[in-house]
Amino acid sequence: MKRLVLLGGGHAHVYVLDALARARLPDTEVTLISPYPRQIYSGMLPGWIAGHYHIDETAIPLTPLAERAGVRFKQARGIGLDLDARRVRCDDGSEVAFDRLSIDTGPTTASARIAGGTQHGIAVRPIEDFVTRIDALIAAASADPACSAAIIGSGAAGFELALALRARLPKLPLTLIGSTALPLDGLPGRLQRRARRLLDARHIDWVGRHRAQNIDTDGVWLDDGQHVRASHVLQVTGAAAPEWPAQSGLATDAGGFIRVGPTLQSISHPFVFAAGDVAAYADPRPKSGVFAVRAGPPLADNLRRNITGDTLQRWQAQRRALYLISTGDRRALAAWGPLSIEGAWVWRWKDHIDRAFMARFSQRDM
Repeated sequence: MKRLVLLGGGHAHVYVLDALARARLPDTEVTLISPYPRQIYSGMLPGWIAGHYHIDETAIPLTPLAERAGVRFKQARGIGLDLDARRVRCDDGSEVAFDRLSIDTGPTTASARIAGGTQHGIAVRPIEDFVTRIDALIAAASADPACSAAIIGSGAAGFELALALRARLPKLPLTLIGSTALPLDGLPGRLQRRARRLLDARHIDWVGRHRAQNIDTDGVWLDDGQHVRASHVLQVTGAAAPEWPAQSGLATDAGGFIRVGPTLQSISHPFVFAAGDVAAYADPRPKSGVFAVRAGPPLADNLRRNITGDTLQRWQAQRRALYLISTGDRRALAAWGPLSIEGAWVWRWKDHIDRAFMARFSQRDM
């Protein structure tokens, strides 16, 4: 009996579970290790904050999905690996043995890069903790007119978060801080300019071309000595790798992400696979849920091929990704390469895609 361990309940592993529910692996015991019994879909999180969804609508229940796949679910957090003995170390003190290991734990937020971030900031990851703290922020802002918020990070996630909070809390003093001239850096210039106008229209202060240096109990200190006052500081600053992959001896890139080849196997330990944001692909792509989701089917296929002794298939992520960015008011922006569009129909398109994704894995009607 072979032993396959799926470490983490990320977007790619959700696809693996779905594939196993459709066709189980022969003579193989499969275990899923995840600290949470659900996977919150990050693409719908701004919609929940804005009030468009109930939190349950944004979450894939892992326990029933694992049951349908014939997979044992262990609720724990992986904190290390013994690659010689082929064991996963868990935060409850237990160890789980494996013959093959697949890792899709996701990244952490790079909170420590900003002084005081760990102590005083609200990090977007892990998402379960973020959801709890956003609930607390909404309650505080509803009860205290002196409440205010600043968001560090002006990429798509930070921009969506700012507009979602504005939709939920129309009177909350709100500032978006970014190191670039305009929000949505890297997307078409037309979309960046539109994003800037939307911030003005929603009365969200934009502080561009500045980096956060320190977070304290009163707000954020910037690199020019400016202080942005805020009772709550949210960090949507880039992904950081957990420490344990490198400490365990897996080959990692300079950021600590697990280096994998085109077959999604670790370049140092071929019995280990990795996908999603925790992986450093042979052909690098941005840390994005778009690419994590796309890695799911080839990961499921290659795990099956590896266990059954078939030739593994090479995979390369698409060069371009479709970005659908909600604006908090049941409208959305879209970008595909240099092309961009916006409107209420873009929101309906995004909502349809998101609900279809959730229905597939949650056995819900659209």
